[in-house]
Order: sequence, then structure tokens, then C-alpha cells
Amino acid sequence: MDYIYSLFFEPGITQSLMILVLTVAIGLFLADKLKIKKFSLGVTWILFCGIIFSHFGLQIDPDVEHFVKDFGLILFVYSIGLQVGPSFFSSFGKAGLRLNGFAAAIVLLACGITWLIAHFTGEDMATMIGVMSGAVTNTPSLGAAEQAYADAFQQANPTIATGYAVAYPLGVLGIIFSMLLLKWVFRINISHELNSIKKSRGQQQEPVLIDIIITNPQIAGITVRELHHMILISMVISRIIHQDGTETVPQASTEINKGDTLRILADRKHLDMLSLLGEIRERNKVEKSDGETLISRRIVVTKSEWNGKQIRRLGINDRFHVTITRVNRAGIDLIATSDLHLQLGDRIMVVGSKEDVGKVAEIFGNELKRLDMPNLLPVFFGIVLGIIVGTLPFSIGLSQPFKLGLAGGSLIVAILIGRFGPYYHMVTFSTTSANMMIREIGISLFLAAVGLGAGGSFVSTIATGGWIWIIYGVIITLLPLLITGFCARKWGKLNYFTLMGLMAGSTTDPPALAYAVSTSDETDQASVAYATVYPLTMFLRVMLAQIMILTLC
Repeated sequence: MDYIYSLFFEPGITQSLMILVLTVAIGLFLADKLKIKKFSLGVTWILFCGIIFSHFGLQIDPDVEHFVKDFGLILFVYSIGLQVGPSFFSSFGKAGLRLNGFAAAIVLLACGITWLIAHFTGEDMATMIGVMSGAVTNTPSLGAAEQAYADAFQQANPTIATGYAVAYPLGVLGIIFSMLLLKWVFRINISHELNSIKKSRGQQQEPVLIDIIITNPQIAGITVRELHHMILISMVISRIIHQDGTETVPQASTEINKGDTLRILADRKHLDMLSLLGEIRERNKVEKSDGETLISRRIVVTKSEWNGKQIRRLGINDRFHVTITRVNRAGIDLIATSDLHLQLGDRIMVVGSKEDVGKVAEIFGNELKRLDMPNLLPVFFGIVLGIIVGTLPFSIGLSQPFKLGLAGGSLIVAILIGRFGPYYHMVTFSTTSANMMIREIGISLFLAAVGLGAGGSFVSTIATGGWIWIIYGVIITLLPLLITGFCARKWGKLNYFTLMGLMAGSTTDPPALAYAVSTSDETDQASVAYATVYPLTMFLRVMLAQIMILTLC
């Protein structure tokens, strides 16, 4: 019995590790088993387990708690930054800019409502920031707020985590309720919504594979290079089919004759311009070979020496008489323009003879097992930079210098490395499972440490008036989503699936996304909208939580 007592109650490293691991294990077990239909509180059960353990006296060494909390937060935020980095800046395209504008409005409204509640009720602003983080189900903002408070006041504030824990459960339900309420307000019919999307799909700007029979006499006799200079659009000519039926892979100096058929991959929006060349015949999106001369094959880039190289600098087309027509990156097809930078893990479509395509496959690697090996250098190197950036003081007019903090610094550095690392031949690729493993370990350690640190005063805080935070959390959840969602539907003319993805992404809430996706398996609009607004939303929530804390100084 003495052994069991010392294992759980005698302070020390062994006891702290035991309690931490047990908290995570039981929390994950509850996350897997306690579900209502498809919905669960997920890893947040770890937080509640930590609170319960701490309430009954199972606490850990404060130094261990602070280290585990900070290190877990860094791993979590950094893995998110690496994932969203490649798409962070591209999400501000024409369509993405509008969605991100609505998402930013939701974030700013939540901050404004939080400030108003604290101002008119007299609630502690730090506590209300914790309530806001729980109400919008955003754990990184909780970590950022806790760290900013500790840095500014040289002490922890357990009510930040308490407010988060109180508001979180209804935050998940409130987001889904907002979607249902807007559906009722606008009398949305799912079938009609799907039909509208299908009708507009033909007008979308997406890559399309076409055959063009050259009939324009001004085109006859010019080379492929001259054609590219004449038509300044992003396109790839994968092959030329001559009038006698023979096929060739075009080179820059290949001459185009009247009657030749060019197989071209280009954006749909450019079809009108391409029609000037001749008669257009649209083909299936999937590249197919009609004869035995040329084949099409997907090749995976698994050799690191090609990471960050522009397609024009590869010399593949000239050396092997093949054409790279498209690049699939993270499930998205990109047109293989000459200035596109390849990344490790890209799946490239190569057209050419069987022999040449085979040689190209050997050059690029095309060995999936290579991608299974973890590449930890950019992770730890990036974390070092993130810590440095996070601790740099900036003067922005507040009473004391502003610091990005461990969360903010790690997030920014990870986004930049994920986006620009390949340009400098830094291998940032990791499999989805590897990224998720790092992320889940980080968030599990963080939530366990937060719960164990805040649990001692949790029940007494709720009993002495903290229950009102539940109501405040519901207000912070619902009002920004309903106000912005109404405007996005009424005047922004967003379809319902995109609207649901926007609402889920602006709160970074996976259960809400799961509900949105489950409404129809005929469209991926919700997932696309979620992925579009997620990077900016995560960045804003982490930064604004820290800025709001620093206004207290």
C-alpha cells in the first residue's frame, strides 16, 4: 500500500509523470467511448479528467506542470502551422478573401462581445478570455492567453482554464445550433441547394483537359514556345496528335501544323481564348492515352534533391521527351506551370513513352516507403526559431512590450517554414498521420497539465458564481455566428454548405465540420470553406487572445 500511495501522492518526477499519463489515458478512453451519435467532446475529456484528479488531491509538481503545458502547446501549435502553411497565403485569393473576411468578422465580434460583457458585468477580463476560448472551442487561444498572463504578471491565473472548461461543452453544441437556426431562418432546402451548386459547377474556374484541332491559319507553322508567348495564360500542352494519328510529346521547338490536335490542360476560364486556336473538344479530367505510343503515369516525388525546384529548372522535358501536365499536392490538382516549385510528396502526372516515363520515375524516386520516414529536423529547428521569435519584445503602444509568446512565435514560424521552406530546399513534408501524431500528443499533454493545475479551485469557483460563465459563453458562441452567418447568406449569397464550413472553420471546431459534411455526401463545399478560413482564424485567435491579456497591464 505504501508503494501505491507514493506512486500517486508523493511529489516527484515519477509521481508527476504517472498522474499526467493516467490523465491522458483516461481522457482519451472517455473521448472514444462517450459519444452522442457522432458527436464527442474529443480530447477535451483530458482537461475534465485533470480537473477531477486535481480536485481530489492528485496534483503534480508545479515545475513539471509548467514545462509540460508549454512544450505540449508548442508541439500542437507548430504542427498546425506546418499543415496550414502551404495554403495560408493562397487562401487570400478572390474567393478566399471574401470567406476570410467573414471569418475575421466572427473572430472580432467574439472579442468585442467578450470585452463588453467584462466591461458591463465587472467580470475579470482574463477569465472572460478563457470563457471566450472555450465558447469558440479554440484551445491554442487558451494556451496563448495563459502564457501571456503569466509573462505579464509573473503568476498563473487558474480562472482562465476554468472559464474555458465551463464554456467548452455548450460551445460545441452552440456552433451546430447556429447552423440549424440559420437553416430554419432562410428556409433552406438541402436538395434545392445541391441543385444550385450543380448548375453553377460548369462556371467554376477549375483545370480542364481539352483537345483543340488547329484550324486557325495564323497558328499553323509556329512553335510551341511561340504559342506560349502569344497566349499568355497558364496551360500545359501534354501531347500533339498529328493528322496521320501519330502522337508526340511537344518540345519548345516543336512546330504546330494546321490539322494537328493539341491536348491541353488549362483553367476552364480560359476556354474562350483557347477557342481562337481551333475546334475544342473537352475530355475527361483524368488523363488517358488513346494509343500505345504514349502513356500517362502518376509519379511521387520522394527524393529530397527535387524539393523546392522549379519545373522549368528540372530539364526533364528536354532530356526524356516527356511532359509534366499537373501536380497533385495534398489532394489538390495544380497545373504544372514552368514556375511551379515542387515539394516532397507531390504526385506529378507525366506523359511520354513508357521507357522515358520509367526513367523519370527513377529520377524522382517514386518510392512511397521513403515518405514513411519521419523528418524531425524542420520540427525542432523551427521550434527553436519559434521560441526566439516568440520571446522578442515589440513596442506597439501598450504599457509594456508585446511578445508573440511561445504559441504565437511557433505558429508564425511554422506557417512561414511550411510555405517558403521548400524554396530554400528545406524538407517540410510529413505524412498526415505523422503530423496528427505530433499534434495529438501536444494537445493531450497541454490539456492534462492545464486541468491538473486548475482543478483544485474549479468546484469552489463554479459554486460561488462561476456558473454565470456558462451563459456568457453561450452568448459569445451564438451572436458572432448568427450575425455574420445571416449577412453572409443574405448579402454574401453563400450556399448553405459553404456557410456551414465557414462557421465551423471560424471556430476551428472539428465536430461542427463533421456535422456539416454529414449533411450531404454529394459536395465538398463545407470542407473547402473550412480549410480556406482555418489558417487565418487560428492565427487571429492566438494573437488576439494575447493582445487582450496585455491590455490589462
